[in-house]
Amino acid sequence: MWTQIDAHISQVTGEKFQSQQRRSVGGGCINQGYAVSNGEITYFVKLNQAFQVAMFEAEALGLEQMLATASIRVPKPICWGTADNSSYIVLEWLELSSGNSNSSEEMGRKLATMHKASSSQGFGWKINNTIGFTPQINTWTADWAEFYIKHRLDYQFQLARRRGGNFPKEDKLLAAIPELLADHQVQPSLVHGDLWGGNAGCTASGEPVIFDPATYFADREVDIAMTELFGGFPAAFYKGYNEVFPLDAGYEQRKTLYNLYHILNHFNLFGSSYDSQANRMIDQILR
Repeated sequence: MWTQIDAHISQVTGEKFQSQQRRSVGGGCINQGYAVSNGEITYFVKLNQAFQVAMFEAEALGLEQMLATASIRVPKPICWGTADNSSYIVLEWLELSSGNSNSSEEMGRKLATMHKASSSQGFGWKINNTIGFTPQINTWTADWAEFYIKHRLDYQFQLARRRGGNFPKEDKLLAAIPELLADHQVQPSLVHGDLWGGNAGCTASGEPVIFDPATYFADREVDIAMTELFGGFPAAFYKGYNEVFPLDAGYEQRKTLYNLYHILNHFNLFGSSYDSQANRMIDQILR
């Protein structure tokens, strides 16, 4: 397998690469990660089962689109494919550190700049991708409320019902969304799509980095809402963001609606411990 990956790296970069060191590193919740080096250059390689190669292709295409905005740093994708019984993606290696308030503020500013990238095709993306292991449907849709109902919440609810989820006010919530979003003028923004603290960091020089995207064009608030879901980003991040692209009035009410998508997805990925949290959020949204 590694010989095939080395050959692919060599083919794409135009320089002979033969890995001499392979060190296991974190690959997120669902992948195996390795730092692979020939003694001079290091790459980050993520592995999964061979049938998951489309997940890595979508990740690479998302990173490429984010790179094209020339805004916030993301790891450059090198190549991806299958080798033996595994799928893989090879990324630029970035040495990450904890950063400081200056880097957090800069992350906010640069994410806001990325969010200014829009699409004339509406909400969605050129292909479907994944949020964790869960398929994420990105069919182009002109209306944001329609997109969010059909391709985000209703899709997750359908999966959850198959897993025994019980959400008594599901229909009432979905019916209420057009009114909940009626006064919110949304322009499609290129979003990361899975922006929690584990998918953000800084280089050793303090440059902010985001990675592991679930890219699509959406209400930019979906990214900001998720940064608040698991502990929140530093206050400097939100300060920097609002300097460049201030959030619209009503965000505080909408963020629970947007984070419900991720809690439902956690129910579908990790089980029933998220059932009660989702129902509490639905009650809060409908008050």
